Amino acid sequence: MRVPDRFKAVADVGLGVVFAAAVAFQAYRIADSWGGGYWLFGAAAGASVCALALVRRRSPLWTAVAGLTVAAFAVLATRLVHLPAEPGPAALLGLAVLVGSAVRTLPVRTACGVAAAGVAVAAGGLLANPGSAVPVLGGLAWLAALAIGLTSRLFAARRHTVAERVRRAERLELARELHDVVAHHITSIVLQAQAAQLVTRRHPERTAGSLADIETAGSEALTATRRVVGLLRDTAPVSAGHERLGELVENFESRGGRARLRLDAEPSGWPPEVSSTVYRVVRESLTNVSRHARHARTVTVDITQDERAVTVEVEDDAPQAPARRYHRAGYGLIGMRERLEALGGTLTAGPRPGSGWSVRATVPTGERR
Repeated sequence: MRVPDRFKAVADVGLGVVFAAAVAFQAYRIADSWGGGYWLFGAAAGASVCALALVRRRSPLWTAVAGLTVAAFAVLATRLVHLPAEPGPAALLGLAVLVGSAVRTLPVRTACGVAAAGVAVAAGGLLANPGSAVPVLGGLAWLAALAIGLTSRLFAARRHTVAERVRRAERLELARELHDVVAHHITSIVLQAQAAQLVTRRHPERTAGSLADIETAGSEALTATRRVVGLLRDTAPVSAGHERLGELVENFESRGGRARLRLDAEPSGWPPEVSSTVYRVVRESLTNVSRHARHARTVTVDITQDERAVTVEVEDDAPQAPARRYHRAGYGLIGMRERLEALGGTLTAGPRPGSGWSVRATVPTGERR
């Protein structure tokens, strides 16, 4: 699941505070032990690497390369002019963030190259200052960065795999539905064509009207096909009549919930693919409430219709739990979003102001009334 931008910003601010504290602590310790202006070089090197770590999202590769280059230069400089061991604690912290980010996001070969460069910098620091504990800290920082980066990479790969599996299943289902929608319209065209043959033999003057009906049926079939083409599949579309939607609400209440259905629309006039999509959006939303918002007192299901689209809105009043605030837009809604985008619709899901959760879907009907 994608992390909201404001959380990234808050995390970077916190990281910046930690970096600043590390640079200040390093400068204080060097000034206290070495004296004079020996702290300046280490502070500058550490601040540079930390600054690169704060902008790593713009280019994980080049910020990591730049940070490792600064650290390697610092190692060489300390060896030549007898400065305190580098990379220092601040630079090590920044390098750990850069290497971890690179391992997590970059392609495998590139990530391995960055990780190997991190080992080289740590080894260079150890060779340049064999009696110092700082290079040992560098090795530990590299191991921590590698472990965190690999763990994040594996979790991201797993989420991606699950999401792709959901999308594939939804596309296969849509493909079957496309078959059924086309069959429905083609059957209508065949029946009208057969009727037209009888009309033509008995009442030739009515031929034009029969052909117009066949043309209308063909246009409807073409419109319905275009709305779901591209996501191919082979079960019959689910009806979203008042009775079926009422069954969903009753089933939800039988599990201990309370729900209210308001249907300000006429489902009997919806195309089959619209009807089945509305049904599935309501079903998935109520399932999410059962799983993730068990403390909800009331759930409201509102279905309205205008000249262009059907709008489905499902809201609950469960208290917001921080750990679940961004979890409830789960993998089931990924499939719903795929379906709605195929029909030219939209899906939004998120917390309501104050408390509760809202799912809102719009499904174009493809016709004016």
